[in-house]
Amino acid sequence: MHQRAIKKGEIIQRSGELNSKIYHVHEGLLRGYSIDEKGKEHIFIFAPEGWTIADNQSPEAPCDLFIDALEDSIVTVHEKDISKEHQNVKPLVKRLAVLQKRIIMLMSYSAKERYAHFLETYPNIIQRVPQKMIASYLGITPEALSTLKRKLIKK
Repeated sequence: MHQRAIKKGEIIQRSGELNSKIYHVHEGLLRGYSIDEKGKEHIFIFAPEGWTIADNQSPEAPCDLFIDALEDSIVTVHEKDISKEHQNVKPLVKRLAVLQKRIIMLMSYSAKERYAHFLETYPNIIQRVPQKMIASYLGITPEALSTLKRKLIKK
C-alpha cells in the first residue's frame, strides 16, 4: 500500500491489463469506464474523495475497466489480495450498493429518475464533471441531458 499523486487525464489502469489495483481517493476525482468496439466511452462509476475504485476482476484476470483521473488526485494504492480484503470491507460494501442500485436503475428508471439518483449519489461532483460524462453515466445522449435539465429548471 502506498500513496500516489495522479495528474488530471492520467490513465492509471487500462482494459486488458493484469493485476489491477484498488484505489482509495483522498483528494480529487477518478472514473472507471469501458470503451466499446465503436470507440464510445461508457462511464461505469465515479470515485470522488472518500470513495474506492477498482476493477472487479480477480488479480489474475484481465481487467474490464479503464481508470483515469478527472482532476489532479491523491490516492492510496492497494494490491488486490483476496485474503486481505477484510481491510476494505466498508468501502467495498458502499461500492457494491451503489453499483447494484445503478444496475436496477438502468433497467427500470426513467432518465429523470436516473439523473435524480446521480445527484443523490454524487452531490459534490455535478460541477466537476463534464456534461457528456454525466450523460454517459446515465446512458443518455448529452442532448437528452440538456433537455432534461431545461425541463427540471422550468418546474
